[in-house]
Amino acid sequence: MASELCKTISEAKLERHKNLFLNYRNLHHFPLELLKDEGLQYLERLYMKRNSLTTLPENLAQKLPNLVELYLHSNNIVVVPEAIGSLVKLQFLDLSDNALEIVCPEIGRLRSLRHLRLANNQLKYLPAEVGDLRELQTLDISTNRLITLPERLHMCLSLQYLTADRNHLWYVPRHLCQLPSLNELSMAGNRLAFLPLDLGRSRELQYVYVDNNIHLKGLPSYLYNKVIGCSGCGSPIQVSEVKLLSFSSGQLTVFLPAEVKSIGTETDHVLPLQELAMRTLYNTYYRFLKDLNFLTPISLPKSLLELLHCPLGHCHRCSQ
Repeated sequence: MASELCKTISEAKLERHKNLFLNYRNLHHFPLELLKDEGLQYLERLYMKRNSLTTLPENLAQKLPNLVELYLHSNNIVVVPEAIGSLVKLQFLDLSDNALEIVCPEIGRLRSLRHLRLANNQLKYLPAEVGDLRELQTLDISTNRLITLPERLHMCLSLQYLTADRNHLWYVPRHLCQLPSLNELSMAGNRLAFLPLDLGRSRELQYVYVDNNIHLKGLPSYLYNKVIGCSGCGSPIQVSEVKLLSFSSGQLTVFLPAEVKSIGTETDHVLPLQELAMRTLYNTYYRFLKDLNFLTPISLPKSLLELLHCPLGHCHRCSQ
């Protein structure tokens, strides 16, 4: 394996490759062959996904000065080192599915960075310097341990897609409403209790996903014309894990739907009543069409449509 790796890197140096694929190589250390002599001066894209790397070399930028894309998905990297800030031409950095606990402030020096993926790590905070990434278009920080987002994030004027699902976020910084290019904001599965009243005021923002924030009781009026996911929507019903409740009258026993459950603790998940009503309405309507052998959907009666005139009716999942 070592000789094959050396051969691959030697060929890349000799033939001045712009792309180098070192995925699935069971690498525990960054290959020294990449850092010998002048390194790979012509290399633009380095793929090192699904290895066992724990750190990056300090002279990475010196040996790979023209790197534009760096893929380090699914390794064991704990810290983003200061040296990363010297990759001045870097546009795409993927550090998803690592063991990251710290992102160094030097990441703010990556002024050409357009896409940053830090999903599935152990991050508790992001450095304020992330706000210096003026060319950043995509930021994925989902499935971490974030409690807050840096206030300076609103300075990422090119940011179009912000994904922060499955963290421990309590609120959405109001400054995010000022992002001029933000098109999609996803903060599902957090601890949000409220949203800024200005959220959705921008015409650019068209998609807002705040599913499964159980403390979220309302939505800003600006979101009613957007594509949204609201509290609890799309939560799977695990029928096999739920003991069906029932009530009896004489010899007759009626089992209640699986969605109806007893509440034992505060952590028991109960779907919002509005959504249960919407699901029941949909299932009833679907069975009605099936009984009539309709192969294609027909328009809902006016009385039925009137029932949908509520914030839930704007949800992309419920409306399906």
